[in-house]
Amino acid sequence: MEISVRGQTFQLLWQKAIWWKEKNWLIISDLHIGKVEHFRNSGIGIPATAGHLTLSRLSMLISDIKPDTVFFLGDLFHSKANSSVVYFRKVITEIFDCTFLLVQGNHDILMPQIYKEIGIEVLPEFSSGDITLIHEISGTGTDIAFYIGGHIHPAVRVRGKGKQSDVVPCFYKTETSLILPAFGYFTGVKVITPQADAGIYGIAGTEIFEIPVHALGL
Repeated sequence: MEISVRGQTFQLLWQKAIWWKEKNWLIISDLHIGKVEHFRNSGIGIPATAGHLTLSRLSMLISDIKPDTVFFLGDLFHSKANSSVVYFRKVITEIFDCTFLLVQGNHDILMPQIYKEIGIEVLPEFSSGDITLIHEISGTGTDIAFYIGGHIHPAVRVRGKGKQSDVVPCFYKTETSLILPAFGYFTGVKVITPQADAGIYGIAGTEIFEIPVHALGL
């Protein structure tokens, strides 16, 4: 599904990422790589293979899109360095010939040297024209500025007849911002209360579908 922002074209991808077509940039948020290993080190028996699912999907997506640059909009790694950092370098930055930029988020606490060693440049935010890539959108944009971010792992609760309901991750768009769903597995979601004029694009399997706000029964 494609949307237009400030004269630019963005393809919303079912893999929970967006492709900025004019720039050939792939934009992803909240991978939280290493979260599974973090819990396993705490004695919680999550299968070790679960930690590789996020990177497998990332690898396939980069292979498919072939972007010039990959932007991670914060929370690339979950917390302290563990085996997932080495694995990330082996299957992503050492394999693909593109630029990797990290817009720093609240979980991005590794030493700067580690990011440098695995081939990632770290920035507080990144602007191109009147579009700014950021981790957490803390305020509202303006008629000129438009923010693209993540952080909250947005989702909405959709309701059917009777008492049927389900929670689906979504892209959440307003006049001045676009919030991406969390890319990583095992990240959780936050059910949001959307503005009346918001654009909501839910993800179900390999499909993206628009959800009218009035259909949410709020």
